[in-house]
Amino acid sequence: MADRRQTRSEEVLCSHCDLPVPAGLVEEGAEHQFCCGGCRLAFKVINDAGLDGYYGLRDRIADSAEPAHTSGRGYREFDDPAFQELYVRRTAAGLAVMDLYLEGVHCAACVWLVEKVPEVLDGIAEIRLDMGRSLARVQWDPEQISLSRVARFLDSIGYPPHPYRGVAAQEMARRQDRALLLRIGVAGAVAGNVMLMAIALYGGRFHGMALEYRDLFRWASLFLTLPAVLWCAQVFYVGSIGAFRTRSLHMDIPITLGIWASFLHGAWNTFRGSGEVYFDSVTALIFLLLVGRYLQRRQQRAAADATLLLFSLTPSSARRVEGGEVREVAVESLKPGDLVELLPGESVPADGLIASGESTLDRSLLTGESRPEPAGPGSPVHAGTVNLGSPLRMEVRTVGEDTRLGHLMQLVEEASRRRAPVVQLADRLSGFFVGAVLGLALLTFIIWFFLDPAGAIDHTVALLIVSCPCALGLATPLAVAAAIGRAARQGILIKGGDALEPLAKPSRMILDKTGTVTEGRMALISWWGDPELKALVAAAESRSTHPVALALAAAVPVEDYPGPVEIRETTGGGLDARIGERQLLIGSPGFIDASGCPIPPQVRDTILEMASQGLTPVVVAVDGTSAAVAGLGDPIREDSAEVLDQLRRKGWKVELLSGDHPEVVQSVAARVGLEPGLARGGASPEDKVAAVESATAEGPIIMVGDGVNDAAALALATVGIGVHGGAEAALAAADIYLVEPGLEPLSRLVEGAGRTMKLIRRNLAFSLAYNAVAMSLAMAGLMSPLLAAVLMPASSIIVVVSSYRCRTFGPHKHRSKGVS
Repeated sequence: MADRRQTRSEEVLCSHCDLPVPAGLVEEGAEHQFCCGGCRLAFKVINDAGLDGYYGLRDRIADSAEPAHTSGRGYREFDDPAFQELYVRRTAAGLAVMDLYLEGVHCAACVWLVEKVPEVLDGIAEIRLDMGRSLARVQWDPEQISLSRVARFLDSIGYPPHPYRGVAAQEMARRQDRALLLRIGVAGAVAGNVMLMAIALYGGRFHGMALEYRDLFRWASLFLTLPAVLWCAQVFYVGSIGAFRTRSLHMDIPITLGIWASFLHGAWNTFRGSGEVYFDSVTALIFLLLVGRYLQRRQQRAAADATLLLFSLTPSSARRVEGGEVREVAVESLKPGDLVELLPGESVPADGLIASGESTLDRSLLTGESRPEPAGPGSPVHAGTVNLGSPLRMEVRTVGEDTRLGHLMQLVEEASRRRAPVVQLADRLSGFFVGAVLGLALLTFIIWFFLDPAGAIDHTVALLIVSCPCALGLATPLAVAAAIGRAARQGILIKGGDALEPLAKPSRMILDKTGTVTEGRMALISWWGDPELKALVAAAESRSTHPVALALAAAVPVEDYPGPVEIRETTGGGLDARIGERQLLIGSPGFIDASGCPIPPQVRDTILEMASQGLTPVVVAVDGTSAAVAGLGDPIREDSAEVLDQLRRKGWKVELLSGDHPEVVQSVAARVGLEPGLARGGASPEDKVAAVESATAEGPIIMVGDGVNDAAALALATVGIGVHGGAEAALAAADIYLVEPGLEPLSRLVEGAGRTMKLIRRNLAFSLAYNAVAMSLAMAGLMSPLLAAVLMPASSIIVVVSSYRCRTFGPHKHRSKGVS
C-alpha cells in the first residue's frame, strides 16, 4: 500500500479513503494519516471488527488490470471470508443472502431493472429491491456465481452496490445527493448561457443579424451544450443501457431518445448552416429533468419505511470492559461473552444478562410499557432499552441482527418487499406504457414529417418527454411506502404492502381472546365481602410470587398495606398469614375446607356464581370464618367492546376463537356484544389452523392474536395481526404488529388501509388522466419540448407529494385522553 501511495507525487494519502490529506491535518511521524475525523473513525471500526484485510484487497484491486465497470471497482473484497462472515447469511436451501445498498435508485423503473438481473445472470435466485431505501436483498448460489460477480454486474447496469449498514447508507445517499446537485449546477449554468444566446438569435430573426454572428452564436451554443448532454444527462443514459442489457423497457429510454434527437437535429442544422437549433430546449430540458429527479429522490427518502428509525435508537458504540479497564468500541466489534458497562441514560447495545448492579430500565421500545422496570443481576436486557438509574455491567449474549430488536426489524424489512396485487398491476402498466409511448412517438414523427417536416422533431421530442411513465410507476408503490411509514410512526408496524389491500374491504376477522380481546393477565375482577379485607389480603399476598398472589397484591396500592406480615405458603393451595392480631387463610375452596374452616352456604353460592362467569374463586377466611370471596380472571380490555362494535358497523364479520374453556369464551363474547354462534372455545392450535384454512377458501380472512398457539394461524391467514405484548413466535408469523396495547390500534389500521387504497386509486387516476391529456397535446403539436420538460417532473412530484402528505394514518383521537 505504501509503494502505491508513493507513485502519487509527494502527496500524503488518507489511510482509509486513499484521498489526499490536507496539509493542516498531516500528523508528522504518525503511522496512519487521515483526511477527516470520519475516515479516522471508519478506520478504527474496520480494524476493531477484524476487517483490516480490506485495505490490502483495495490496493490489489486498484493495481489490477481488470476492465473498469461503471465505478471502476472489481468488488473482490466481497469474496473475502471475513467480509462474508460479517454480512452474508445462509438459507436452509444452501443459498447465500446479503443486503446491498445500491447507488442510482431513483424510481419504480429501477426496481424493474434490478429485479430482472436473475433472468440474465445464472446463479442468482432472487433480487428484491426496496426503492425507498435503495436496499436490495440478493439471494445467490455460491457454487455457481461469486458475490463479486453479482456486484460487478449490478455496477455495470448503473447501480454500484455497497454493504448495507444503515447510517452509512444514509451518508452515501447524501453524497449521491451532492453529486446530483453538482450535475444540476452545471446543467443550470449551461442552460442559462445557452438561453442568453438563444435570445440573441431570436432577436436577430426579427431585427436582422449578420451571418457571421448568427453562426458564432449557434456554434457557441453547440459547444456549451456538450457538457450538459455528455455529462449532466449521463444518469438517464445509464438507465437506458441497463434496460437494454436486461431486455426490459425503462422510463429513461424515451428521455434519452428525446435528448439525443433534439441535440443531433440541432447539431446537423448548425453544420449545414440552416434550420432551427434546439440547444436552448435541450439544456433547459436536462436541467429541469435533473431538478425533478432530485426532488423526487428527496421525497421518496422522506416517505421510506419508518422502521429504519428504530435502528437509530440503538447506540453505535459500547463501553467494553477489558482487563478491568473500560474501552469505547464500535458496537459491531462486540461478541458474545463480552462484558459491557452501561451508564445511566445510555441505550443497551446488545442482548444479554446483567452481571452486576441494580437499576431501572425503560423497555418501551420493545414492549410499549411506559413504566420503568427494575433490573438486577441475572435480569435479561435487550438492545434498544435504556438504563435509567445506576451504572450496570452486562454480559453480551447476542449482537446486531441476532438481537431481539434486530429480528423484529428483519421481519419488517423482509416482508416489506412483497407487493400487493394493485402494486403488481401498476408495475405491468408502466412496462406496457413505455412500449406504447415509443410506438406513438414513431407515429407522431411520421405524421408530422409529412405535415410539417420542420416541426416533426419538436413534436416527437415533446411526446417522448411529457409521457414519461414516472407518475404512473410511482402512483402505487409510493402511496404504500408512505402509508407504511406513517403507520409505523403511530405504533403500527406493517411488514408488507400486500397486507393493506385485504384490510381496505370488510371481510371476515377472527380474534383470539386471551391477550387480544382481554388483557392476558390475571387480575381481581369481582369481590364479595368486607372491602376493608382487601388491604389485608393484598399485604399478605405481596410476599408471594404466585400469579394469583400477584393479582391480589396489585388490587390495592402499596401505601394502603397494613403493618408487618408473617406468611406460610402451601404449594398449590394457598397461604396462612398473620397480620397483627388477625389470622388469615387465603386460597382455593378446597384449601379452606382442608384447613378445617367451614364455608357457609352463602359463600358457596358466591363461589359457584363466580365460577359460572369464568372467574377463579379465592376464599378469604379471617380468624376461622370465611368472610370474603375474590373472583380472579383475565380482564377485558377497556376498548374491546367499542372497537368490535365499530368493525361490525363497517361491515366486518367478527368472530372469537380461543383455547379457553367454552363457558369463559361465551361469557367474554356476551360482554363485548358478540352473538354466541360467533364465539368458540376449547380450540387447540390445530383447530385454529383448520378454522383459518377453511375460511380462506371462502375469501380473505384476517387473524388477530398474540400467543404461540396463534402463530400458525397468523401465518396462514390472508393477513395476520400480532397485538401488543404477544409472544415472539406470533409476532414473527404476523404481517402486522400493533405496538400499543388494546384494540383501538386495530380500528385505526382498518381505517388507514381504506384511506391508503383511496389514495392509490386517486394517484392512478391522476397519472392516467395526465398522460392522456399531455400525449394528446404533444401529438397535436400544441406542446413544445421545453413545456414538456416542465410538466414531466411536475407530474411525478405531484404524485410524490400527494402520497407523502396524505393522512393515511393520522394521530388517533383518544391519545389526548390517555387511552392507549
